[in-house]
Parts: sequence; structure tokens; C-alpha cells
Amino acid sequence: MKVLVINGVNLNKLGARSKEYGTTTLAELEKALRRKAEEIGAETEFFTSNYEGAIVEKIQDADVDAIIINAGAHTHYSYAIADALKDKTCKKIEVHMTNVQAREEFRRTSVISPYVDGVIAGFGANSYLLALAALA
Repeated sequence: MKVLVINGVNLNKLGARSKEYGTTTLAELEKALRRKAEEIGAETEFFTSNYEGAIVEKIQDADVDAIIINAGAHTHYSYAIADALKDKTCKKIEVHMTNVQAREEFRRTSVISPYVDGVIAGFGANSYLLALAALA
């Protein structure tokens, strides 16, 4: 199984962002996901961008069995990312490190959720590991 992990806006700053996101860096998160993927016999590819169009193109061009996506703030307003996910036939899981339902009102709406198979939120960096386990 080949899994593409997509991180959106501001996630390149993991470990240096506000404390609600924890201290895990993006490099540490990717290392943990690679390790977990090896355990379950999966291959991982990572893509991080602050640019909506780059994320859309990556989704469109991806030849994978599954996508794990944390679109960051794009989650709440990017119909372009939502449309790209809608057209993708592979398994898709939306993840968030924080419990978005316990945050600001605008974060409680995801325009991408209707086009994914599941949503995992509120478990910090473990949200990604839980998504990978769910795919296994």
C-alpha cells in the first residue's frame, strides 16, 4: 500500500508553533510515520505546502492507494482542495492535531470532510499514526 501524507498551510512550522500543536517537529512526525508504515508493510510519501494550488496538483497527480491529509486552515474554505479530493478514488483520511470542534467557530466546519472516508482529530501527532493504522 502506498500512502501520500499531505500537510497544508503552517504545518511546516510544527514544533515551533503554539503549544496546542505540541513539540513534535514535521521531521519527527515523518520519521514516526515511516517507522509505522514499515511495520504494516506500507510505503509513505510526504508533501507539505503552504500553497493551495500546489496541494491540489499533488492530489490530482498522486498515484497512491491512500491519502492522509491535514490541510490546515485550507480545511475550512478550500473548495479547490475539496474538489480534488472528491475526484480521487483512493482511500482518504482527514487529520487534525487539535480537536477542531473545541476551537474557534470557523474551525468547526470542514469543506473537505464530505470527500474523505474518515476524520481523526485531537490526538496531536498521534492523529496521523491513527490514520495510518486505520488504513492498515
